[in-house]
Amino acid sequence: MMTKPCVLIVDDERRYRELVELNLTLRGYRVVVAANGLEALNAVEREEPDLILLDVLLPDLDGTELCRRIREFSGIPIIMVSARAEEKHKVRAFKMGADDYVTKPFGADELLERVAAVLRRCDKAQNGRATFFRCGDLEIDFAQCRVTVEGKEVELTPGEFKLLQYLALNAGRVIVQEDLLRRVWGIGYESDVELLYSAIRRLRRKLEDGRNRRYVLTRRGIGYSLVSAPLGGLCA
Repeated sequence: MMTKPCVLIVDDERRYRELVELNLTLRGYRVVVAANGLEALNAVEREEPDLILLDVLLPDLDGTELCRRIREFSGIPIIMVSARAEEKHKVRAFKMGADDYVTKPFGADELLERVAAVLRRCDKAQNGRATFFRCGDLEIDFAQCRVTVEGKEVELTPGEFKLLQYLALNAGRVIVQEDLLRRVWGIGYESDVELLYSAIRRLRRKLEDGRNRRYVLTRRGIGYSLVSAPLGGLCA
């Protein structure tokens, strides 16, 4: 029997929590709720949820700061929820480690689809279900640690391969700089942006021709992503 995915709802508005909990429960999720940051931290340790719906405005702690704290010890996917629609608030949330950002008010169907999409993406990345990635002329064999472009093998250092692998497992998603540094090089490297810049430059030199072939995209001020589908091609 499959275990139901567990979603932690962190919000101080009881009516909102109850409504979201109802919709998630009807869709087959197990739901845990928390009304503030302290309850949320305790629930993360106690329940080990599969995903967190985290409101930005909490009574005891800013939601984005709570997101940052959770990221110090856990890679649980986090969807930030907020009435703030301005880009600066979204950028800050992504920089703190959020996986997605949804603006209130929103429809139940939209939220449910976002939850399902993030869980699918993170399940694929974290549980190692993907063993092969193809995007146009770029092919990555995760099991063999082998990368080819136009059928020719590309030699990567272990660090470069780990960076490319993490981007590929999250293809189409913008990964913030701090998250890339932490996931690839480890805790303590989050501020070493020059290390990341250098690795990205080397990857691009080895994979791209600068004109017709582009795989690694820059989201200025936020981070990087690997294309999920090139022009005229498909990714698998």
